[in-house]
Amino acid sequence: MAREMVDARGMRAWRQLLRAHAHVTRLLEAELDAAHHLPLAFYDVLVQLSEAPGHQLRMSELAHKVLLSRSGLTRLVDRMEREGLVERRSCPSDARGTLATLTDAGFSRLRDASGTHLRGVARHVLSHFTPEEQDIIAELLGRLGDPEIAPAVH
Repeated sequence: MAREMVDARGMRAWRQLLRAHAHVTRLLEAELDAAHHLPLAFYDVLVQLSEAPGHQLRMSELAHKVLLSRSGLTRLVDRMEREGLVERRSCPSDARGTLATLTDAGFSRLRDASGTHLRGVARHVLSHFTPEEQDIIAELLGRLGDPEIAPAVH
C-alpha cells in the first residue's frame, strides 16, 4: 500500500522532478522556436503522427498521446492546420470520428526540427547521466507512466 503522507525526502524528489521537467521543457521549446519557429507542442503532435500507421490518428487518441484535453488538442490542430502541417479527415470506420493526418509539409518541418530537438535532449538531459544511469532513470520513471502509451525515443 502506498504511503498516504509525503515526508521531506519524498517532497524533495517530487519538487526536483517538477523543476527538472519545467527547466528542460523551457530549453527545448526555446531551441525549437529559435531555430524552426516551431512550438514544442507542434513538434510532439508531428512526432506522434509520423509514428502512427498511415501517419494519422483519431483526434481522441492523439489527445491522449500528447497529454492534452480533446478541446486543447482541437485548438492546437486548428493552428497546425492553418500552417499546413496537418489536416483533418473523416474516419472511414466511424462517421463521427475525425483523423488528424500528417501532411508532407508537416513531415518536412518535423525532419528539419528533429536534429535540433534530439541535440537538445542529448545536451540538456542525457549528458548529465551515464548510459547506465539513463537505464535506471528510464526504469524508475517508467513506473509512473501511462501503460497505454508505449515509450518512444525522440
